[in-house]
Amino acid sequence: MTKVYGTGLYDFRRHRVAEYPVAAAPAESKTLVPKTGGGGGGVPSSITLSEIQRDRLTKIAEANWLKSGDAGRPKKDFDPELVRKIYETELLVKEGSKPVPLQRVMILEVSQYLENYLWPYFDPLTATFEHVMSIIIMVNEKFRENVAAWTCFHERKDAFKGFLESVLRLKEGRELSIAEKTNYLVFMINAFQSLEDEVVSRTILRLANLKSWYSLSYGRFQMELCLNPGLIKKWKRMIKKEPVKGDGSHLDPSTTVEVMFVRNLIEEFLEILDSQVFPLKQLSGEDDELIDATGLGLVNDACVLYCERFMEFLIDLLSQLPTRRYLRPLVADVAVVAKCHLSALYRHEKGKLFAQLVDLLQFYEGFEINDHTGTQLTDHEVLESHYSRMQSFQLLAFKKMEKLRELALTNIGSIHKRANLSKKLSVLSPEELRDFVCCKLKLVSKEDPWSERVDFLIEVMVSYFEKQQSQKEAINALPLYPNEQIMWDESVVPSINYSGEGCLALPKLNLQFLTLHDYLLRNFNLFRLESTYEIREDIQEAVPHLLAYINNDGGTAFRGWSRMGVPIKEFKITEVKQPNIGEVKPSSVTAEVTYSVSSYRAHIRSEWDALKEHDVLFLLSIRPSFEPLSTEEEDKASVPQKLGLQFVRGCEVIEIRDEEGNLMNDFSGKIKRDEWKPPKGELRTVTVALDTAQYHMDVSNIAEKGAEDVYGTFNVLMRRKPKENNFKAILESIRDLMNEYCIVPKWLENIFLGYGDPSAAQWTNMPDLLETVDFKDTFVDADHLKESFLDYEVSFVNPDGSGNLNPRPPFKIKLPRTLKPNNGALTGHAISTSGATNEINVVDANYQKEALIIETYTPPDPGPYPQDQPKQNSVRFTPTQVEAIISGIQPGLTMVVGPPGTGKTDTAVQILNVLYHNCPSQRTLIITHSNQALNDLFEKIMQRDVPARYLLRLGQGEQELATDLDFSRQGRVNAMLVRRLELLSEVERLARSLQLPEDVGYTCETAGYFWLLHVYSRWEQFLAACAENKEKSTFVRDRFPFKEFFCDTPHPVFTGESFEKDMRAAMGCFRHLKTMFQELEECRAFELLKSTADRANYLMTKQAKIVAMTCTHAALKRKDFLQLGFKYDNLLMEESAQILEIETFIPMLLQRQEDGHARLKRCILIGDHHQLPPVVKNMAFQKYSHMDQSLFTRFVRLGIPYIELNAQGRARPTIAKLYNWRYRDLGDLPSVKEEVIFNRANAGFAYDYQLVDVPDYLGKGETTPSPWFYQNEGEAEYVVSVYIYMRLLGYPANKISILTTYNGQKLLIRDVINRRCVPYDFIGPPSKVTTVDKFQGQQNDFILLSLVRTRFVGHLRDVRRLVVAMSRARLGLYVFCRRSLFEQCYELQPTFQLLLKRPDHLALNVNEITSYTERNVEDPGPGHHLHLVSGIEEMGSIIDRLYQEKLRHQFDQNGAYFSHLEPSANTDWVQSGQQTMDTDMPEQTEEATTVDNHVAVDMPPENSMEDVTMVDNGDGVANGNPSP
Repeated sequence: MTKVYGTGLYDFRRHRVAEYPVAAAPAESKTLVPKTGGGGGGVPSSITLSEIQRDRLTKIAEANWLKSGDAGRPKKDFDPELVRKIYETELLVKEGSKPVPLQRVMILEVSQYLENYLWPYFDPLTATFEHVMSIIIMVNEKFRENVAAWTCFHERKDAFKGFLESVLRLKEGRELSIAEKTNYLVFMINAFQSLEDEVVSRTILRLANLKSWYSLSYGRFQMELCLNPGLIKKWKRMIKKEPVKGDGSHLDPSTTVEVMFVRNLIEEFLEILDSQVFPLKQLSGEDDELIDATGLGLVNDACVLYCERFMEFLIDLLSQLPTRRYLRPLVADVAVVAKCHLSALYRHEKGKLFAQLVDLLQFYEGFEINDHTGTQLTDHEVLESHYSRMQSFQLLAFKKMEKLRELALTNIGSIHKRANLSKKLSVLSPEELRDFVCCKLKLVSKEDPWSERVDFLIEVMVSYFEKQQSQKEAINALPLYPNEQIMWDESVVPSINYSGEGCLALPKLNLQFLTLHDYLLRNFNLFRLESTYEIREDIQEAVPHLLAYINNDGGTAFRGWSRMGVPIKEFKITEVKQPNIGEVKPSSVTAEVTYSVSSYRAHIRSEWDALKEHDVLFLLSIRPSFEPLSTEEEDKASVPQKLGLQFVRGCEVIEIRDEEGNLMNDFSGKIKRDEWKPPKGELRTVTVALDTAQYHMDVSNIAEKGAEDVYGTFNVLMRRKPKENNFKAILESIRDLMNEYCIVPKWLENIFLGYGDPSAAQWTNMPDLLETVDFKDTFVDADHLKESFLDYEVSFVNPDGSGNLNPRPPFKIKLPRTLKPNNGALTGHAISTSGATNEINVVDANYQKEALIIETYTPPDPGPYPQDQPKQNSVRFTPTQVEAIISGIQPGLTMVVGPPGTGKTDTAVQILNVLYHNCPSQRTLIITHSNQALNDLFEKIMQRDVPARYLLRLGQGEQELATDLDFSRQGRVNAMLVRRLELLSEVERLARSLQLPEDVGYTCETAGYFWLLHVYSRWEQFLAACAENKEKSTFVRDRFPFKEFFCDTPHPVFTGESFEKDMRAAMGCFRHLKTMFQELEECRAFELLKSTADRANYLMTKQAKIVAMTCTHAALKRKDFLQLGFKYDNLLMEESAQILEIETFIPMLLQRQEDGHARLKRCILIGDHHQLPPVVKNMAFQKYSHMDQSLFTRFVRLGIPYIELNAQGRARPTIAKLYNWRYRDLGDLPSVKEEVIFNRANAGFAYDYQLVDVPDYLGKGETTPSPWFYQNEGEAEYVVSVYIYMRLLGYPANKISILTTYNGQKLLIRDVINRRCVPYDFIGPPSKVTTVDKFQGQQNDFILLSLVRTRFVGHLRDVRRLVVAMSRARLGLYVFCRRSLFEQCYELQPTFQLLLKRPDHLALNVNEITSYTERNVEDPGPGHHLHLVSGIEEMGSIIDRLYQEKLRHQFDQNGAYFSHLEPSANTDWVQSGQQTMDTDMPEQTEEATTVDNHVAVDMPPENSMEDVTMVDNGDGVANGNPSP
């Protein structure tokens, strides 16, 4: 089999999306690539661009449909014969296991064969079979590569419908080859996974409607109608609507496509399974002979792939309700699962994946759900239905079958197990059995040829009547830690080489789920397997460094050492507790592990000593082979065999003690910090909790099968990095949720599962709306409010109803339920519509606007002190942001799409602010993906009018908050205690001012009595006196009882000019006192609770109104939150398109229900599905299971209405155009058009953005020093040269970031910077050198971007990555890449067409030699100042010239006073390599210097720690010599 460059081995830590060639560099032709052995993904030898361009398909494409290249040359007319020829010679597979020649398909796909040739000329009436099949293959390829597949079809919807009809009728009167059948099947799988597409769903769902029941056997049909009487009416109505022939009789329904389609597919599959999988079956008499002779030559791999794909197809149909409802009886009628169980493939070694898929199909066929109502069945209902089925069966057997009398009279418990039931049924003769199953029970049709097989009939009976294990029991019996068997099972935890061609035994996360239980189960399995993959990688990383060998005694010993793994001195199980009632596994198993840290240096020793409670460790059993493996054995050996790995078991830390038995890390808080002593000796004993389910399985295996005692063999203890090791807590959270009932708010449940009206949870459809909302400081002035409600006639009134001609904020608005959206909210399907909604109100001049009445009011005086004044918002929100704020403060689901720079955080903060003031008793939970985003949000909330005492920040990142206040639990408790003392001293001062004893300020309790007896009573007397003396202007000033207390205000409180003014001031003073005593009342709990833990928990569960944490923290601590009784009403989630689906779901459920109802009232999701999704390291989970689909993206796909913010304030409008095509109507805020900084050009550069074409450098383009580790030396040197150029002009280093799309290139650029920039203080490193993926959510003024690839586009073809890359720069973006490659890529066209309107050589303005210019951004400068750089070498000489000029300039100004830099020996910082002068340039600006020094300190750790895999021999990569 030929290998295509880019589809072989994958290193998932570095790699994201499928690789493919592109039109300019299409791919190797068959003759070019050397064959590589078997399935091993050897990296193909490199081929030159000219060889690629000579490929036959490339030439055909250029002549017929390729749009770029020679635009002047006319293209030939459409030729169906050419389509046939390409199909037969290039796409049709005659032999081999693969359904398509992948490399040829990829060339056609990237040359836009589908978009430019197949689809534009497709006519449903005249299209040939080859034309339809070609489209099918191209669509499948788009799905394989994870790019939008249906977009090009939408321009011709009728033709699209016609195409789908042609697909359904494609097989009529034609026999397809096995490869064609597989391609056809994969297309159907993809279509059923795209039900959000209206045209696809309308056509495809016809195959799964009630009509398909015409194909059921008569007995099954009767049985189904008896079980669902409601369907009888529906069936009769459907028959009436059937078309009528001329003679008045109905047409035979079985002639229509939709009736027989699925049935025919199933029968075709069964025929292939039975007769084609083993082509030599005829020669061998019995199945068993064939199984024993597991000769690999017997199996037809193409048929096996077809069978696996067919299982995937049926699983997909049964795992979404719209298709399951009517097709499940069909699958049961044909008894697919029973036939698969009995097939030879199920038991053959080549059928392992097939067998796993059959089991998954069986699971979904018997799923605990009512298919017709869609409700989940409880365990009790499942059991009841099982018993009633068994009872009816026994009754029938008693009446009709004499031989089964014994079975009929036996108790159910003794016959509902598989073995017992089979034994009891064996008394029947084959004829009796057949009659019983087919005629009396009607489980299968008598016409079925399989019905003559006794084993088949018994299998059908047993699988129908045996008691199934409940899903809850199954999940509770699963070990949470992976063991060695699952870890290296390629069909569930695939490693490298997953290219999207085959299928896997994994659940998929698509649009819809059957029940919440199904949702949790799929996520549980995927999350468990994804973490298994990561653990496996860590084991493979750590174990080889230990250098295990067999010593003279025959035991295992270790020569080496590993940072993450340590040899075990002693392991013993200390306690196994009795099982809980009703369970078989022990309630807990604890063990002690002793190991030595003597071989470690201090910093690694401290890592081992820092183990905490609940940290997860792994116990490994290593037994290397005595003789080293030969090369041949090495090739055949599995990873565990190579490592000598026998067993892997997980455990959780309980406590850790030193050599003298002293507790090292006391997690209970009993040992105070100042009493802590450093650990003694070098031995450590850690007490761990083992997984009880795994322990039970192991012990049972020892007892029943005589297996080896796993627990006597452990000799290595392995730890993992703490940040990556939180999988167990998350899995426990999911498992706990599965054991609870009714967990999601009723208003969200259907939408969550993907059913019902997508807008049902929108605020306008919700009960309990806030009728009138006080918007506080949302609107800056009255004009701002009018701009926000352009569709309404706005009028302002005072609280008494009179008109207000001079309105000022704050405003109260009575919101109509039918509030018209601006152009913000829209359903998810209308993505491509342009902003046409703006023009609606221009059309009708007589259009009468609705009235919107706004109430203005004067807020009460907040108090006489400056700290009493509320903080005010200064952001002028756009109408769309206002719409998002309105939606966010109302109950229901609010989804806000925030394109880059559109003020997502400001909008979120204002929602929180308004919500706090309108619903002060409600509590809000804030969740984000990263600590950085959480801190940004928090810093902005602190600047709003929400008291700091109501804010709380949980998790690890609070120390990074840029504030003097500490918002962690401990910090808030301390702040409350400090505040209590401040307030009590104020109370004492108040008592003194009233000539009362000061001891009233002793505690919060005494202060409370003081308030009631002395303060409030005086105030009431004062109010009573005022009511009688309103006409005296000085009365308030003279008689105010607390005048002396307020004598220290900055301005006099009372003027004595008017009673009203003074009365308002007096009210303000009283408000100040009231707030003071209210705060004291809140501090009272902290006075009563003595322990820090109690105080912190009280703060979290009762005091804090806004609690913020990351999604990981929420999942880790869910159990603690439930125990403490944590409650919240509103959930606001930022970055929600970057959070895994399950990590979005858990934060909705951090509280117990109240009387069976969920308390959650609002759910606000803010994110951007056009930017990068959550990170999933394993390619298979990402591509096959769609695990990287966030809940936010799924909701958008489901068509749930969202509000898209539509004005960006980050980048120059010209730079924003590079990505705003991806959004519906993204404009610019006035600031980016008006501010000077956005209108001034980038000094030294002709343009603000440019694509710079980088040719081969030293004869090389992209290189792969190790597989999938991409680098491009030419781009690295060019980018760094441009960076040096900018620094020499005086651009601050902290304003420049260098981004790239691959980790390999990032490390190369850092090396070049270390060599050419770091040794020189006046250049230094830039703000950041990182990958595009890591830089999401950040920005900088100038971005230098290297795209690396020169042969294949690679993962930038994912448009979301392109959007992130283009939207990071504010003022300047310079993209370094291979033009001929990227301009061809269909998905990236809109951006690259704009980039290529400017020269593709870097255009410099050589006249500007400082970072300041007056030139306008649209003016490149006069022609004679403009210089196009020819390449890397010329850039080097430009830098050199500029440097000399700078030196001369400095010399003239300052004289020769600077010669203090000693350049390093190996730093040839300019390209030409000559020795640099022994001089230094004084710093450009003070700001740049401080930042540079800061970055220079930070950079090496980032280099050595972030992405470079640490080598265990002490010398980090960063310490070596930087290579060019």
